[in-house]
Amino acid sequence: MTDVPPAPPAPGPGPAGRGAQPVLSLALAGMMDEVEAHAGAVYLLSPDGRALEMAVMAGLPRAFAAPWERVGISAPIPVADAARDRRLVWVGGEEEMAARYPRIAVVLPYPFSLAALPVATDDTVYGSVFVTWPGAHAPDLSDREREHLTSACERLALRLRRIVETGGSLRTEPDVLGDRQRPSGTAATEAVHLLERIPEGLCSLDLDGRITFLNPAAADLLGLAPRQLQGRQLWGALPWLNDPVYEDRYRAALISQQPTSFVALRPPRDWLSFRLHPSTTGISVRIAPARTDRRTERSAAKPSPPRLVAISHVLSLAGGLTEAVGVDDVIRMVGAEFMPAVGCQSLVVLTAEAGRLSVVGHRGYDDPHIVERFHGTPLTAHTPGTQALVTGVPSFFESRRELEQVYPARVGTRDGMAAWAYLPLIASGRTVGACVLGYAEPHHFSPDDRAVLTSLVSLIAQALERARLYDAKHRLAHGLQAALMQHSLPRVPGLEHCARYLPATRGLEIGGDFYDLIRVPGAGPAAVVGDVQGHNVAAAGLMGQVRTAIRAFTAVGRPPGEVMAGTNRLLMDLDADLFVSCVYVQLDPANRRALIARAGHPHPLLRAPDGSVSVLDVPGGTLLGVDARASYPATEVPLPDGSVLALYTDGLIELPDADFDEELAGLGAHFAHVGGGVLEEVADSLVAHTAQTHERADDVALLLLRLTATMPPGVAGGDRGRVRRRGGAG
Repeated sequence: MTDVPPAPPAPGPGPAGRGAQPVLSLALAGMMDEVEAHAGAVYLLSPDGRALEMAVMAGLPRAFAAPWERVGISAPIPVADAARDRRLVWVGGEEEMAARYPRIAVVLPYPFSLAALPVATDDTVYGSVFVTWPGAHAPDLSDREREHLTSACERLALRLRRIVETGGSLRTEPDVLGDRQRPSGTAATEAVHLLERIPEGLCSLDLDGRITFLNPAAADLLGLAPRQLQGRQLWGALPWLNDPVYEDRYRAALISQQPTSFVALRPPRDWLSFRLHPSTTGISVRIAPARTDRRTERSAAKPSPPRLVAISHVLSLAGGLTEAVGVDDVIRMVGAEFMPAVGCQSLVVLTAEAGRLSVVGHRGYDDPHIVERFHGTPLTAHTPGTQALVTGVPSFFESRRELEQVYPARVGTRDGMAAWAYLPLIASGRTVGACVLGYAEPHHFSPDDRAVLTSLVSLIAQALERARLYDAKHRLAHGLQAALMQHSLPRVPGLEHCARYLPATRGLEIGGDFYDLIRVPGAGPAAVVGDVQGHNVAAAGLMGQVRTAIRAFTAVGRPPGEVMAGTNRLLMDLDADLFVSCVYVQLDPANRRALIARAGHPHPLLRAPDGSVSVLDVPGGTLLGVDARASYPATEVPLPDGSVLALYTDGLIELPDADFDEELAGLGAHFAHVGGGVLEEVADSLVAHTAQTHERADDVALLLLRLTATMPPGVAGGDRGRVRRRGGAG
């Protein structure tokens, strides 16, 4: 991801200056005309570089974009991707939108195409632009459209840079909706008479859904006088149309620019058919009685549901929180998407622990001490945070005066905010925490605002409860694994060693990979690396049993093959239903050799002092825990002074959609290049070699061994990069 350079001065209300041209509006209108787009918007980057704020919109009502008026720069939406990565983003239709940007598709499930571009110079990102086309647009952006849009955004960026360099500021501007040209004079009068004589109901809506004209037949069908309807939105003037389903049809018509229709019940029993014919200047609506023979009448007395835009916020946040795993993920998601959506400047999430408040996350405070005062507050204290958590009742304070009237103890305390919402987080019927929203200016919380905030925090509560449960399981599993893993390896004269363990980057990040180095009385040390099948607590537990069994058989002086065979029989007796791969090496430093036994494990790598790397293709037996009669032959391998032996689990080389032999060859070549250095650095380099291009789907255990009696570390020959196989078949 490309870092976003410092942002220009903050956007604010009003024009760019007295008498100044509306730079953003003119640029947006020009680029829309050039590519025949029917809607678009310009965003400006906030001063802190963390969010994009809509500065002007054209072609569609601004309410359509309400969930994205202010979006975090890291939000997964096209305008944020365009500004963050400084690239053109093209979405060719509703299916592609659903695949790449599912949160937008949930809110706007209509056929349309979209292009988003950065507004940036070489050193500064000023914001981004999006434009849209109806669903009839070709699935690909043409070269002409791409060139026009790119050039227009580059010109706009240069214009904004000049404004900033001359001391100006970048501000929001009035939206450009493209007023419809009206007929005048006698033609207009005759057109009105014509429509009044038609017995079918006809009306015209502007881009905001307001009625600009309706004939007498339409007024009769709707049941109100024309003066009661003129200038009002259909769903605002008629309670029985105040349903998101009907408003959604209007949105679908405007965005897709395709005719659409719906049927609604006018109480008590009259069904009406509405046919919507959109254009870029508004919508013509035909209203007619509908047949009701196959329809089930709905109650006309049901309460009005929330506005569709409010539902959009809920759907967008719900989609985002499904991706959150741990508590940190929830806080990050809420900070990036919830705060811009509701317009707050700060957020604190509180939970109860041992009768006191605990701060689990916060955003928007530069000084952490402001938030720390919440931590440890007894639940018996009379504070708005404890009251929300204990009673489960939300409270809203539109100014500091309101807050201090109810909570005099807050008099004199300052956190930089001027209005607050204290919202309980309720999941599974119980309060699991509280969410405190802060606003930098006095803020009015309308009944709709309060209902929307309550709905949104209920989603946060459920996500937080899941995340805390996940984190608890995560800590338990890691604690078990840490208790069973080897914390340090013993010192062995004449032997350098280094080990690494990395959990998988998916799931609980635990598994059954292990390594060990065991002192053997009267003999050379034994090294072992193994991999228990699975990534869960059972795998980690079985790993501990396998390590203990190998140590026990080694301690009584068993040779490598018998150590493997004995551990195999133990696993069969345990009936664990999990298999184990393992490689066991008995070192003989005096004779510069090693005995190696394998149980279905990847072949070790040996880097010779001259820099060449061999794959030790030694024979082996089946996985441990499969066949009680399996045998595990031991193979003798010479270990020249200064050679490095690498034992590892398959997570280092078995990668999704990758060829095993190619990955092994690549690892061997890299080992040949770096293996002559300090083992700590060699181990880090081998692990990083895989992590650079792949997400780890499996655990990684790595153990490096080097005999050092006569050959100091760091000596390497000229035969680097050559990989060959040595040993017997198997």
